[in-house]
Amino acid sequence: MEIPGKVSLYCTLLDAKGTNATLVAVSPNGYYQLEVTIKGRRHAVLAPISETALVFAEPEPEPDEGIEIER
Repeated sequence: MEIPGKVSLYCTLLDAKGTNATLVAVSPNGYYQLEVTIKGRRHAVLAPISETALVFAEPEPEPDEGIEIER
């Protein structure tokens, strides 16, 4: 996970259902700091972690088959 990162934002409090956003930071106070474009203008958004799902636009890289991952 890289920050800043392009994400899809899902948050019922904000009525966001797959809204494109940029994750700027994760606050120790329990909020995601995001930038969202609304009507052509960029807005700062604080979304509570407990009420929000983020899906990163870039998939995780596939691990090498020769490397064993301990679980």
